[in-house]
Amino acid sequence: MLSTDNRAGLGDILNDMRDYLDDRPPALTLPPSAYTSPELWQLEREQIFCRSWILVAHVNQLAKAGDYVALSIAGEPVVVTRTHGDELHAMSSICRHRLMPLVESGAGHTDALTCPYHLWRYGLDGRLRGAPYMAGNKDFQPRDCRLPQFAVATWNGLVWVNLDKHAEPIGEHLDLAADEFANYRLGDLVQVESWSHEWRANWKVALENGHENYHVLGLHRQSLQRIVPGGGDPDVRHYSPWALRIRFPFANPVEAKSLTLNKVQKSNLSVLSTFPTSAIAAAGDWVAWFSFIPITVDRLQVLGGVLTTAELAADLEALARTKRFMMEMINDEDRIGMEGVQRGSGSRFAERGHLSPKEQPGMLAFYRNLANALVCGG
Repeated sequence: MLSTDNRAGLGDILNDMRDYLDDRPPALTLPPSAYTSPELWQLEREQIFCRSWILVAHVNQLAKAGDYVALSIAGEPVVVTRTHGDELHAMSSICRHRLMPLVESGAGHTDALTCPYHLWRYGLDGRLRGAPYMAGNKDFQPRDCRLPQFAVATWNGLVWVNLDKHAEPIGEHLDLAADEFANYRLGDLVQVESWSHEWRANWKVALENGHENYHVLGLHRQSLQRIVPGGGDPDVRHYSPWALRIRFPFANPVEAKSLTLNKVQKSNLSVLSTFPTSAIAAAGDWVAWFSFIPITVDRLQVLGGVLTTAELAADLEALARTKRFMMEMINDEDRIGMEGVQRGSGSRFAERGHLSPKEQPGMLAFYRNLANALVCGG
C-alpha cells in the first residue's frame, strides 16, 4: 500500500522493508522517510557500516610508504596508510588525547600522523611516537597508546576497509566474480583519474541510481544515451548475498585495443556491484570504480577512479576524452539527479513510487540486501 506520510517512524519503515524479503517483493521504491529518518540512519550505521567492506581507494593512491587516504565512513573518521614495512593499515584518525582529527579527508603523504592540537605524533601503524610534556602523568603509558585498528584488504588493486577488524575475508564473496571479470585484468590496470565529491543526498539514493540504467533516458541523454540507449534491459547474476553483476547492452559492440575480451564483454557494460556502497563498471579497455559513502543522513562522499592499461594510459588524447566524459556524467549529471531526489523526499506529498521493469532487477536486489541487514540483522 502506498503511504503519503514521509514522516513515518522507524518501525513503519522497517515493516515496509520486510516485504522486500518475500519471494515476490513489491515493485515499489522505499518509503520517502527512508531517506530522511535520523533513527534509520543510526540503525544503518550500526547494522551496515560498522560491519561491511567499504571500497576506499586504488592501490596507486597508496603506492609509497607514507601515502595515506583519509575519509569518513558513516561519521567515523578513518585513515589508511602504507608503512615503511610496505603494509597497509586502516585506523581511526581521532587523536587519543583530546579527540582532534589527525588529518582532513583526502589523500596525501606524510612520515607521521601529527595532531595539530597538541602535537601528539603517531607512526604510520597508529602507534604513539611522541606526546609533549606527558612524562609527569604517571598513569599514562605511551606504549599502550595506539589508534584503533580496522580490517583492510586489497582485491584486484582496489583497497577496502571494514570497521570490524574481525570481519570475514572480502575474497569470500568477490572471488566468485573473478572468472567473469578476468579478461579485464583488473589487478594489472593503472589508475589515471580519481575523484572525491560531496553530494547533498542520502547514500541509498545514489545506490539505487547505480543499480538501474533507466535514468539514462533523462539524466544521461547527452552522454550515455548514445552508448546504452534507453538504459538497455539489465541482465543480473548474483555471486553472493551482497555481490552481483549487472550487464547493460551497448548500442554497438566496443573494440578493445589492449585487452582480449569475448563477444559478451564487447557487447555489454558490465557492473560488479557490492553491498552496501560500491560498483566496478567495465567497458572495453576502461574500468571505473565508485564508492558512495554516507557522511550524514543527507550527505555522502562520492569516491572513484578510472582504470586502464599502461598502454592506453600513455594515449593522452584518449585519456583526456575519457576523463571529460566521466566528470560530466558523474558530477554534472548524476549529482543533479541525486540531490533533486533528496529534496523531493522531504515533501509532505511524497509517496512510494512504482518501479519500471528496467529498474526492478537491480533495485530490488539492493532493497533485499538492505532489508536483510536492517530487519534481520545481517
